[in-house]
Amino acid sequence: MTTFALIHGGGGSGWDFHLLGPELEARGHGFVAPDLPITDPSAGLSSFVDTVLAALGDASDVAVVGHSYGGFTAPLVASKVRARLLVYLAGMIPAPGEPPGQWWSNTDFSAPSGLTEIETFFNGVDPALAAEGMAHGREQVSREGEDSWPLPAHPDVPTRVLLCRDDRFFTPDFQRRVARERLGLTPDEVDGPHCAPLSHPTQIADRLVSYLG
Repeated sequence: MTTFALIHGGGGSGWDFHLLGPELEARGHGFVAPDLPITDPSAGLSSFVDTVLAALGDASDVAVVGHSYGGFTAPLVASKVRARLLVYLAGMIPAPGEPPGQWWSNTDFSAPSGLTEIETFFNGVDPALAAEGMAHGREQVSREGEDSWPLPAHPDVPTRVLLCRDDRFFTPDFQRRVARERLGLTPDEVDGPHCAPLSHPTQIADRLVSYLG
């Protein structure tokens, strides 16, 4: 049994994976989806990593999934636990020494215009579930945006990039370019918007488990 460490994005929480986690369990695996301390002004990347490690406990067979902003934390966790797999799910791929706050300009990210938050992140999600997702959002006041990403290189862990075909925030073309430039990888693809763990949990679980070989 593999334990999947599911790491949420900016302003999110472990609730973001409340549909994906049971799908992984139904396939014979476990998961943890901790709430990162994003509401703590003193918390940095090391605090995020410690939170995930505490949730994993003594799990020895670990796959790490970083969704969106969780991409800055996921490889740090993967390097600590000698993970068997690291997946960027519509994830931000960091560069050595790069503070998260500088990633946007460094990657030439361009935010969508003229869309509501629901239209940007939850397109295609059931309206009631999208509203619930908005209600579970948390204000991110942690200080990690200025922390230099501490690894000298990407960890030596089998790595996949999984983009969402209907993502209006990190568009597929954008994700393909960043994955190529930063990891030399071509992303795999699943249906769904940026918040695809809410809209396509079965498809994502199938893909994650397939990566275990």
